[in-house]
Amino acid sequence: MAEAQNIPVGSTTAGSIAVAAESTVATRMSAPPSFDVADFPVPHGREEEWRFTPLERLRGLHDGTAVATDGVTVEVSAPEGVTVETVGRDDARVGRAGAPVDRVAAQAHSSFERASVVSVPKETALTEPIRITVHGEGGVSYGQQIVELGAFAEAVVVIDHTGDAVLAANVDYLIGDGAKLTVVSVQDWDDKAVHVGQHNALVGRDASFKSIVVTLGGDVVRLHPRVRYAGPGGEAELFGLYFTDRGQHQEHRLLIDHNAPHCTSNAMYKGALQGSDAHAVWIGDVVIRVQAEGTDTYEMNRNLVLTDGARVDSVPNLEIETGEIAGAGHASATGRFDDEQLFYLMARGIPETEARRLVVRGFFAELVQQIGLPDVEERLMTKIEAELEATV
Repeated sequence: MAEAQNIPVGSTTAGSIAVAAESTVATRMSAPPSFDVADFPVPHGREEEWRFTPLERLRGLHDGTAVATDGVTVEVSAPEGVTVETVGRDDARVGRAGAPVDRVAAQAHSSFERASVVSVPKETALTEPIRITVHGEGGVSYGQQIVELGAFAEAVVVIDHTGDAVLAANVDYLIGDGAKLTVVSVQDWDDKAVHVGQHNALVGRDASFKSIVVTLGGDVVRLHPRVRYAGPGGEAELFGLYFTDRGQHQEHRLLIDHNAPHCTSNAMYKGALQGSDAHAVWIGDVVIRVQAEGTDTYEMNRNLVLTDGARVDSVPNLEIETGEIAGAGHASATGRFDDEQLFYLMARGIPETEARRLVVRGFFAELVQQIGLPDVEERLMTKIEAELEATV
């Protein structure tokens, strides 16, 4: 699909670049992060950070009326040498990666009772992934998870969300100096689930963080991945894919805060949409602060609209406060099937139904291969194939 914008009826794409001045990012950040729910007024949908979100479908997570009833279980399967703990609110690691940036995240922080902490000792390179299963059996839950890597440790973590729940949860990643963490977060909820989450990554000096967010299920899913750097030389890669079906609302709001010199970031999210009232939102905010000389960053969002009635809102934003950078850019493209690709395949005897599957599979393949775990990759592609059955 070409990078030139091809916007179907009912969808919007916008972008902005600001240099050392006011921008939509600065406006969005004007309400400082806080652990206190009272610091965030109840949203009404007119606020910039909430204008795309169907508040009436959040089941009370945004206004304080959602009372915890439990119903969500968290199970951790970890290789030998990894420490798994359940800690209280007074643990020093809680909130260290970043404070809540909206009312739901603050409510989650104020309401959780026990936090799940997974720790990898320094200089430990795991050969098997850590697997965290979050499963809902109905009800309202608030949660907090922490993944901590010591200096020069290496680990892959898979967080799998399944079942039915109304869940607000914060996930913190503490990545020590020189450490390497890859996280695969899969949202494979049942049709009625609601999931609002903030993901905070604090990347140490010369450390690497790779995040792959996969959103397939749920009625409403709104995720807020955030990255900060604890020292120079940090690297962050934020990948994501989503398949938005009829009536689903899937929203991903990224913020990469370049607050240290000589760090890099790369963000790429791809989505496919089908069915009436399918709505995907992607907000990509990158801030390069005055002290972040030598920053190199790029962000991209691409969307493939499979049927009429689907809507995409894609908004990349870039705020630069210093001219001493290596590079910065962003791109957004939304379009339908490439007729030339379909014609090419069909001209070689491939039926249209199979040709459409191949195009979508190729569209997502680049991101799925970033996972690096064959069983997870196969499961996700099988799920995407099943979703396509409703269309082709």
